[in-house]
Order: sequence, then C-alpha cells, then structure tokens
Amino acid sequence: MSRLPNFLYVGPDKAGSSWLHETLIKHPDCYLTPSKDLYYFDRYYDRGTEWYAAQFKDARDEQVVGEICQDYLFHPEAARRIHDTLGNVRVMVSLRDPVDRAWSSYLYMRKHGIGPDTFAEALRSRPELLEHGRYATGLDRFLELYPREHVHVGLFDDLEADPQAFLDGVTDFLGIAHQPLGTKEREARLPAASARSVRVAAAVRRGADWVREHDGARVVGMVKRSPLVHRALYRPIDRAAVRPDARDVLTVRRELGSEVEALEGTFGLRLRESWGW
Repeated sequence: MSRLPNFLYVGPDKAGSSWLHETLIKHPDCYLTPSKDLYYFDRYYDRGTEWYAAQFKDARDEQVVGEICQDYLFHPEAARRIHDTLGNVRVMVSLRDPVDRAWSSYLYMRKHGIGPDTFAEALRSRPELLEHGRYATGLDRFLELYPREHVHVGLFDDLEADPQAFLDGVTDFLGIAHQPLGTKEREARLPAASARSVRVAAAVRRGADWVREHDGARVVGMVKRSPLVHRALYRPIDRAAVRPDARDVLTVRRELGSEVEALEGTFGLRLRESWGW
C-alpha cells in the first residue's frame, strides 16, 4: 500500500524549493516524488486521495516521505485539506525577501514569454507576484491547524550564505541524519537564467502544463530535472546585474510591509536586519 507524506514543503516559489528537492531526494532516509510540485492540494484535489497516494508508490521504509510544492502556502483551502488528508504532518517554508522573490518570479515569467514587458506592469496585472509574498497570511492558516514545532521556517538568505547549515536545520527538523554536501552542491546558488529562445521555452512550458493536466507529473519532473534539457533551453544570467526599478521596489515594500511586521511578531525572524525593511 502506498504511503502518504509526513512532510511537506508548502512554499513559496523562488526561495530554494528546487535546491531543497534535489538535495533531499538523495538522502537515504527520505523519499520525495521524482516530480516536484504535484499541486494536489490546490489544483488537483478532485483527483482524490487514491491518486495522491499513488504518487508515493515507490516509497519503502524511509523515515520521511515528502512532497515539495511551492503553491500550497497561498491557496485558501490547502492548509485545511492537508490537515484533513494527512493529519499532523511536518510543514516547511523558506522565506525570501519579497522584492527579490517577486523580481525572480517576474524573470521566470519573461523567460517563458509570459506577462508584460515591464516589472511595473506585471505588478499591476499579475497579482500572484504580490500575493506570493504574503507569507504571514499563508502561515497563519497553517498555524491555526498545526503546533508551532511542526512548522519549520527557513530563510533564503541563510541558504545562500551557508547551504550546509540551512540543510542541517531541515534535517534536524525532520529528525534524520545530517547529509554532508559536496563541493558542487555547496556552490549551487540557484542562478537566474534567461531563455535561449523565448518561443521555444514558452512552447516547452505549455507542453509541460498539458502533460501535467493529463496525469504526467512524473514525466514533467524527470524532464525538468535533466541538466541537459536545462542547458539546452536556458543560459545563466548575473542576478546582481539585473535589478528592478527603485520605484517598483517601493511599491512592493509598501504593499507587503504589514506582512513583514506580522512575521516578526509571530516568528521573531531577523527580517528588518536581513531584508533592510
């Protein structure tokens, strides 16, 4: 019989979820689905628990069985659905400066030919850029259902500064052995990228969405994780050399300032120090 997860990464996007998936999937005491982002508890909940359980059919006696999905934090029903389906699982988020997260998400849109030509226009027309920075609102839904000790909050700044310490915090939270990182994994800094051909990248993304809609998440995950595919489609860019306009930064900070205050009050995070709010 398939096992259901006892661990979920619930968001946000552009805050290290791919790195975390690629790292934890190698841990001998942890089983993760080959495909990140099953989207069961938001997009595909009508497929039922049997469908979801089938995604974990290859899990054996690993101590941790988990899914990493970047959008559950923001769906208004996801926390309740997770609790009703899985019970008192362990939940994790990795928080990133909301401006940097929104900007990185915008760059991702652009490399796939999605959205307006400017960040300012995208902030007006793509509400998810701001909504996915409302970390406190999303976390509150989980804290209504889960004890604080079952919710792990990591910071993307810490991942960039010291990947091993960041990972050690996760494995301690999960109650599994530390996993030493190799040189390549320590040097991975989740580089931003641009499409070699926006038209081709957009077509590939549409194809991936179609395959996922037709129950092909495993195939999508295998393709997305292929270094050859990534190198063929994208080229790295220097994130530090590409920055949003200062006026757009102020827009995001004004919109999400209350969320930062709420996070500080609940978790005591050093947000103003590390994010400059």
